[in-house]
Amino acid sequence: MQVSYDKLEKYISTKLEPMYLLYGEEKYLIETIVKKIKKSFGELLLGINYVMLDETSIDNLIQNIEMPAFGYDKKLIIVKNSGLFKKDGRRKTLTPLQERIIEYIKNNYEIIEDSNIIIFIEENVDKNQVYEIIEKKALVCNIEFLKPIQLVAKLKKICLMYKVNVDDSTLNYLIEVAGIDLQNLMNEIRKLIEYAGEGNTITKSAVNELAIKQIESVIFDLTDNLGNKKIEKALEVLDNLVYQKEPLQRILITLYTHFKRLYLCALAVKNNVDVISALNLKPNQSFLVNKYKKQTSYFNIDQLRALLDELINLDYNSKIGNIDIDIGLRSILCSYCS
Repeated sequence: MQVSYDKLEKYISTKLEPMYLLYGEEKYLIETIVKKIKKSFGELLLGINYVMLDETSIDNLIQNIEMPAFGYDKKLIIVKNSGLFKKDGRRKTLTPLQERIIEYIKNNYEIIEDSNIIIFIEENVDKNQVYEIIEKKALVCNIEFLKPIQLVAKLKKICLMYKVNVDDSTLNYLIEVAGIDLQNLMNEIRKLIEYAGEGNTITKSAVNELAIKQIESVIFDLTDNLGNKKIEKALEVLDNLVYQKEPLQRILITLYTHFKRLYLCALAVKNNVDVISALNLKPNQSFLVNKYKKQTSYFNIDQLRALLDELINLDYNSKIGNIDIDIGLRSILCSYCS
């Protein structure tokens, strides 16, 4: 049965189910649920009433289900990134292991129900036959990144617990800078709370001083400087990325992806098409629309197309040894501003 995160939390506080499937992007919330299940389960003794499996050991799942948890009523089995929920495009049938596990769950669910609690944890799932049988038996929850409004509420609650003040605009700015990954945001807000101190206020300047910017946010800064023809500032942003040991290939790919989105945004605006759909943004990324629109105003469509072509050529020529990526990136930035 598919359930929301909030309902899943309520179910766990009442009783534990024999089987769970947790999947999605928000690893912090998935780990939070797993911790709550562990706490409710009670004492855990690895190898006795607690087993962890992954893709390399998933063929031992049935054996572990059937092996008694000596001295305990039940066993907790955590199966992480098992490969069971993947579709192989080259195969029209399931693997022998997938078929065996499907048949076992169909015919022996009472063994799981009586003696086990199984948690399947996946980054993403294909809704194959394994998913279909487990969805009928288990509580299934797709735990995606939270929307900015939800993140702001969570972060504000933490600040209130420590008697530190912060307004919504500052928290939204933190999300723009540090990204929407909750674990990363929790680390950043704790740092800012410590810096501000009880009774004081977290400010945007504190976010600028202390928060670690995600590369995507840094690329926005670089583009702002590039669009305003501030080549020295743009190169300084690039230097900081290199100093922080960000791989040059990743910088190139991120820069290309960013300018591709600007190009698609410009086309969408020109043709009166919804920008969110054109950029394939998720609901929790809708706050980026205005930022992309603002940056498209720095360039015309031909310039964006030309920049994309130059970045593609740099990628190719760097791979065949004709040019160093660092030199090539600086050359592209300087030639635009010249």
